Amino acid sequence: MCNELNLAIIQTHLVWEDPKANRGHFETKIQSIKQPVDVIVLPEMFTTGFTMNAQAVAESMDGKSVRWMQKQAAESGAAITGSLVIEENNKFYNRMVFAFPDGAITTYDKRHSFTLVGEDKVFTAGQEKVIVNYKDWNICLQICYDLRFPVWARNTTDYDALIYVANWPKPRVAAWDALLKARAIENMCYCIGVNRIGEDDAQNEYSGHSAVYDVLGNNITPIRPHKDHIEVITLDKTHINRYRNKLKFLNDRDQFKIM
Repeated sequence: MCNELNLAIIQTHLVWEDPKANRGHFETKIQSIKQPVDVIVLPEMFTTGFTMNAQAVAESMDGKSVRWMQKQAAESGAAITGSLVIEENNKFYNRMVFAFPDGAITTYDKRHSFTLVGEDKVFTAGQEKVIVNYKDWNICLQICYDLRFPVWARNTTDYDALIYVANWPKPRVAAWDALLKARAIENMCYCIGVNRIGEDDAQNEYSGHSAVYDVLGNNITPIRPHKDHIEVITLDKTHINRYRNKLKFLNDRDQFKIM
């Protein structure tokens, strides 16, 4: 059993609708990480920014960006995850890819489409909750707007960590902060949120506020807003087990199913 998981989160700007430029940017970032890490987390739509121009930027699962993720994972020895625009069977998905160092991949399609900007009219919503097992850690994959829907993230399987990748805009960042903390507390898990910074071509501003919250809702990351930053944080399973065994809150969960 691996009690510790070293996580690197990359908070940075994105180049609008330019996968090649973004891959190069993140490759430099990944190569700059000198500490041993197990998982590297990139933002939502890390190759393009949060675009609705899916037809122009979509890639396939055997396209350059997914192969790039596999290559970076193999070379760094760390799993790499983030979401990107994928076309499959004539449909578009906001898909989170988790690339393992051995070349295997697991994917999660964003369940909750952001109707405020018409994401639901462009992208097909996912239907399956996805939990990755990596180095004896169970990690639930989520994307941005999913954060507002606690039932979807509900910890019915005793997972250890939630990861949210996002393009969450500055005007509503107070909700981002509050909801990440809430998801950690109510699910008695680590909750990781990785958000971009800068401005996109739709004039949306992003302030970051990337963070890791522990089981008690403490922010254990010193990442400053608006700053280009890589933070390496160690998650400790003994922390999870200590408080789950002491407080036993998950034992009192209501029993219901999502229809």
